[in-house]
Amino acid sequence: MAKAPAKTTKKKTFKKKEKKVVSNGLVHVQASFNNTIVTFTDLVGNVLAWSSSGSLGFRGSRKGTPFAAQQASLTAANKAKEYGLRSVEVRVSGPGAGRESAVRALATVGIEVKAIKDRTPIPHNGCRPPKKRRV
Repeated sequence: MAKAPAKTTKKKTFKKKEKKVVSNGLVHVQASFNNTIVTFTDLVGNVLAWSSSGSLGFRGSRKGTPFAAQQASLTAANKAKEYGLRSVEVRVSGPGAGRESAVRALATVGIEVKAIKDRTPIPHNGCRPPKKRRV
């Protein structure tokens, strides 16, 4: 019987991926009534870190609370600090309850907030709004 050729085990070598060092960037806070999403990007728009209230384990109506937004902002900021982020511009959009608390949490981590811009889309009499709620 013929023997099968012996397998040569070659160990794969990988290059260590270098982490970007970004000193200043942008923070996008999307605060809806149901959830808050915090995204850290560099000045071009490449995402460095993100977090949301839902990804932290908050469920249901607790996702839209200011405390959940604060926790989401803290975890995303700690991830972004690994890239050397020190100062940011904040862009807030949406009518949610976690708008201010997400921005305040950035100062507690030690990230300097240069400017805050409200990017909430406002219709110039576009689509017809939904009918009024009857509670």
